[in-house]
Amino acid sequence: MTIAISEMQVASVRDISGLRWLLGDVAVVTGRNLRRLVRVPTLIAFATVQPVMFVLLFTYVFGGAIHPPGVDQYVDYLLPGIFVLAIAFGASQTGVAIADDLATGMIDRFRALPMTRSAVLAGRTLADAVRNVFVLLLMTGVGYAIGFRFHAGAANAAAAIGLAVLVGVLFSWINALIGLLVHDPESAGLAGLMPVIALVFTSSTFVPVATMPGWLEAFAKVNPITITVDALRALVLGGPTAKPVWQALAWITGLLLVTVPVAVHRYRRTTAD
Repeated sequence: MTIAISEMQVASVRDISGLRWLLGDVAVVTGRNLRRLVRVPTLIAFATVQPVMFVLLFTYVFGGAIHPPGVDQYVDYLLPGIFVLAIAFGASQTGVAIADDLATGMIDRFRALPMTRSAVLAGRTLADAVRNVFVLLLMTGVGYAIGFRFHAGAANAAAAIGLAVLVGVLFSWINALIGLLVHDPESAGLAGLMPVIALVFTSSTFVPVATMPGWLEAFAKVNPITITVDALRALVLGGPTAKPVWQALAWITGLLLVTVPVAVHRYRRTTAD
């Protein structure tokens, strides 16, 4: 009995030590990616100027022509969709960065270090999550300046930001996998953007799905972008939130459960070559 307990204690210590090692590696890689974001002016511009342009252009170009039912200002209807659009576009840079690290030999340098392999992907996606918090707060600030408001209270506002960040985590992992599969930075960027454009413009991001042709409306209703945007919209505008939020969380969780293991497996195979 004493021996069995001792073996369990040793295993527990090893697990704790391994977890600390993993968290330390993830923190180092996250810091590296955040420093790169700060030091490269074009990345800062992409992370700030583009989301602001999305908010302003779509509000003032579409706002006079689109009047969703039950909404006084189009910006209140639009901004939850722009949250997802801006995060999805920004996540394409994850695939570009991973492919660039592969092409330039940075991944080979990581292989030579005593570090957990999965920390490279986890650190990258965590850095993206930090960036997305900044982007979401920036868009919210710009939105407030032109009339946007959270109508369902502070708790739902925080939940909306949290859900949008979780969406960003999903897109980051998807694009990390794309970068590992494609290897070429330019191709990775295009491969990350094309499905986003198709899904966003066939969803409820800009207009109610009821305004679409019947065949397109049927697809838009089951489009995961529509489900996610509708959940964010419920948290922003008020009304029943449980069903749309749980549906969005189910989609996000399901896709993460598929994408994360596949991306980690692909990374291990790639670095084992």
